[in-house]
Amino acid sequence: MAGPIFLIFFGYQASIFNDNVLTNTNLRHILLLGVIYMQTTNLNVRTNREIKSQAEAVFSELGLTMTAAINIFLRASIREHGMPFPLTIDTPSSITKAAIEEGRRIAKDPHAKGYTNMADLRAALES
Repeated sequence: MAGPIFLIFFGYQASIFNDNVLTNTNLRHILLLGVIYMQTTNLNVRTNREIKSQAEAVFSELGLTMTAAINIFLRASIREHGMPFPLTIDTPSSITKAAIEEGRRIAKDPHAKGYTNMADLRAALES
């Protein structure tokens, strides 16, 4: 069974949400009774058992099924044309931060030795 089409009424206007498409229409031109279902497909996802259990507990507290939560994620991904949240890399360690800062200082230092070819750089590193 497919997902329903949702209607939101604003006075004489209706907004129809269906598969992430919003359509506004004048109520004089539309009368829908009941729920209309769209065709669905199965999506199989493999995950760790504990991750699934924890996610189901969170979604249950929100009054959502796993299917509803995944559909929300998929629709948000479509709307955002990508992940619906920022993907970030872990914060660098203090050693990595220090190395980055040292590299920035060297790059800004006009007296730092620079190389225009790999042979000169290799010779300097080997000496």
